[in-house]
Amino acid sequence: MRMFQVTACVPSQSRIRTQRELQNTYFTKLVPYENWFREQQRIQKMGGTIVKVKLVTGRPGTNTGLV
Repeated sequence: MRMFQVTACVPSQSRIRTQRELQNTYFTKLVPYENWFREQQRIQKMGGTIVKVKLVTGRPGTNTGLV
């Protein structure tokens, strides 16, 4: 199964009192190849930026380390 490993930075919407207290949240997630365009638009609509995208194979939740 082809998937993208996406690392993105999204501004946090909780506990914002002033513009200076805007906090960024970084996260990494696996996105199926077919859903990449929808996920990309979701991140950009939230005001976030995509930091890194990597094409990976395998199933989510499985260990992909060297044997």
